[in-house]
Amino acid sequence: MPAIDQAKILIMATHGFEQSELEVPRDKLREAGATVHLATPDGKAAKGWDKTDWGREAEADLAIEAVNVSDYDALVLPGGQINPDLLRVNDDVISVVQGFVKEGRIVSAICHAPWILVEAGVVEGRRMTSYHSIRTDVKNAGADWVDEPVVVSNGIVTSRNPGDLDAFVGKIIEEVEEGRHARSAA
Repeated sequence: MPAIDQAKILIMATHGFEQSELEVPRDKLREAGATVHLATPDGKAAKGWDKTDWGREAEADLAIEAVNVSDYDALVLPGGQINPDLLRVNDDVISVVQGFVKEGRIVSAICHAPWILVEAGVVEGRRMTSYHSIRTDVKNAGADWVDEPVVVSNGIVTSRNPGDLDAFVGKIIEEVEEGRHARSAA
């Protein structure tokens, strides 16, 4: 059970991430004392989407293919429509998500990011939430979808939208401090 100020957290994103869904968790987790790294497909900065237009860039720390799951306590997947749609077809991303689940590490996804969890095959039998427009995708993958601000299913944290960010980040911190979760792998 690492204290949050001893935790290492990975965020995976690419161009088109919802600005607040990357920046708020990154900044709040850092403020709590966690070491937070951003991995992108090419290891370079990714540009956000801020409500109706392109937003700010987020500097990357490493390429997704260089991620060692064992180096991290938790994974954060920001949403937006573009970001998770691009990431869910990236084999390295899917491998990282499956590795986090297999090792019992915390996985969190907000908004459209549960699409990535669907593609990784890790949602069946779990209670989850997401942005309402992908509800059917999550349900069809076998999850019990609910309309709640934040849902935890054995160390997998999901939230609906930017309005849920405080609850989302609070639950990530709580889950990290609980430690690893034994669960079925993908």
